[in-house]
Amino acid sequence: MDDSTKDNIEPTPSKALQLVRRILNQAIDGVAPLSSASDLAEEYLIDQSYDDRDERVDAVIRWEAAKNFTSGFLTGLGGVVTLPVTIPSALGASWIIQARMCGAIAAIYGHSLQEDRVRTLVLLAVIGDSGKEILKELGIRIGRRVTAAAIDRIPGRVLVEINKRVGFRLLTKAGERGLVNFAKIVPVVGGVVGGSFDATMCVGVGKTAKRIFRTEKQSDA
Repeated sequence: MDDSTKDNIEPTPSKALQLVRRILNQAIDGVAPLSSASDLAEEYLIDQSYDDRDERVDAVIRWEAAKNFTSGFLTGLGGVVTLPVTIPSALGASWIIQARMCGAIAAIYGHSLQEDRVRTLVLLAVIGDSGKEILKELGIRIGRRVTAAAIDRIPGRVLVEINKRVGFRLLTKAGERGLVNFAKIVPVVGGVVGGSFDATMCVGVGKTAKRIFRTEKQSDA
């Protein structure tokens, strides 16, 4: 990573918000060759081979994690992904796949992807445990885990602050060099490790989204 790239991903409030908004727009609305999050959810909702919504969500997680493992797919998708900062294309594509998966999970459980609250929850799912830290920093009580109910009454200005802090976390992650350097030193092994890591992260993100958006009533078919 050269100095110009490091400068471009240096976290700032404007870049942080631009990043998460672009990720959400492309994840929720779709970016070729990916359909929108709503269309992805609909594919599983109309499939009668699943017993209930939980099974549908588990299937979404499995298939999207498989995409995250395929470095060629991520690189190809990265060619059409547009973000306001210079980051590795596969990393940006991975975030969009994960956010799209979380959006689909929300839709399967009956949440509207047009609600700002739901979009913020999608972002919190993408960053996992870091999301709980952000909410605690802002004085939001969430108990042991982030839930849709915990975010339900948060004012819009606070949602914007949450989004900004998620953007900071993503920009910081993009600036980390450990795994990138390892892949440069051992390209073939690094690619396999990177793919496995992305797939594992995607499964974790999906499970987090399931915990956030699922309620007992919404688990019914």
